[in-house]
Amino acid sequence: MTLTRRTFLAASGAVSLTAVLASCAGFSKPATSSAEGTLTFTTWGTDAELKGFRDQISRFEKANAGATIDLNAVPYEQMFTNIDAQLQAGNPPDVFRVPYYTFGSYAGRGQLLDLSDQLPGDFGDRFTRGAWAAVQNEGKPFGVPHHTDTTAILYNKTMLEAAGITDVPTSVEDAWTWDQFDEVAATLRANLPADRYPFAYNWQGNGVTRWLTWLFEADGRFLDENLTDPAIDSDAGRKAVDFTRSFFEKQYVPQNDSIKSATYAQDSWYSQTTAMVFSGAFSIPDATDTLDFEWGATFAPRDERSASDFGGNALVVTKDAADPALAAAFLDFVTQEDAMRAFCEGASLLPTRQDLIDGGIEFDVRPELSPVFIGQAGTVQASDSSQVASPDMAAIITVLQDELEQAFVGGQSTDDTLSRISDGIAAATGA
Repeated sequence: MTLTRRTFLAASGAVSLTAVLASCAGFSKPATSSAEGTLTFTTWGTDAELKGFRDQISRFEKANAGATIDLNAVPYEQMFTNIDAQLQAGNPPDVFRVPYYTFGSYAGRGQLLDLSDQLPGDFGDRFTRGAWAAVQNEGKPFGVPHHTDTTAILYNKTMLEAAGITDVPTSVEDAWTWDQFDEVAATLRANLPADRYPFAYNWQGNGVTRWLTWLFEADGRFLDENLTDPAIDSDAGRKAVDFTRSFFEKQYVPQNDSIKSATYAQDSWYSQTTAMVFSGAFSIPDATDTLDFEWGATFAPRDERSASDFGGNALVVTKDAADPALAAAFLDFVTQEDAMRAFCEGASLLPTRQDLIDGGIEFDVRPELSPVFIGQAGTVQASDSSQVASPDMAAIITVLQDELEQAFVGGQSTDDTLSRISDGIAAATGA
């Protein structure tokens, strides 16, 4: 399947259209392999992702004589309608791919296999704490974190330099504070024509979960530590709503950069309507092939702490999979160091393994930008990703979409926004 740029930008966790996955060699046979049997595996993907999955399937089959994996690639728009129908009919695939913000709903409904008895006891140690937390339900793993992506800032060098902005942060520790970022945006606003804007934010559609980054940066939560009660009506929540509402009040972002806009943030940056865009690394290859201006990447702003969204996808096994041991062996295989490195480097995605975060990877396209996104991903805390993986996240997303849209472009006050989000979360969780 080949996605258009617009379609691929709409899909959380999607990657570049143009990246070509590097070949990966030297995969080892996982200790948990059952050696033979057949698995069905359903996923969506760009050409690069599907090539990567096919390559790993081929290598897995060679390492496990008698094992066969049937790959079913479907359009993203049909993916979960198909999965839900198959689950209801009792004939789901053995393995499928799922965004972290959707994972919790499947695990919470008892539709996924608890992998506790299928994986080595130290299996979770290979991942970052945030990634491993994102596939837990009631303290048990119901999937593996295959990759992630996160949001940093892509900037038009010419537009920034024309406004006198020549010094951009080069480390996550030196990222602009909220106050400094506001100063940068104000400077750009004063130097840009009225129909040009300082930046655009990528919170359209289900990407509304990226707004939570501002809440986390203010050291806030939207769920309490038990993941049952709303916690957003707080000083941190008020600060996050006030700050992001100001983007529209001060005309830092186009009016069509709202939560429910049909225009994606990247579109305004590609057209040079904005000087900066908040974006995932998945944009890098497409931007490299498409844009005719000089551009770079820097870190997202920080407040009480640095934070970032936890995008990307997990791989899960359905509860009644015919061969749980073989399914677990495949998940082990594709999350080994060499497999994950090749997949992520070729597709401009971020690894979930701690050793690859520590050692770094180099994207096949614009490798010099890899440290920005790796560094940004390192700011994700387990307490953040575990909230996003809540079984109630699908309903919470709808609440965030409705209420933040009203706050940004509908004139709704911060207090009313927090109250309504809090009530909506309580309704979603049954608190």
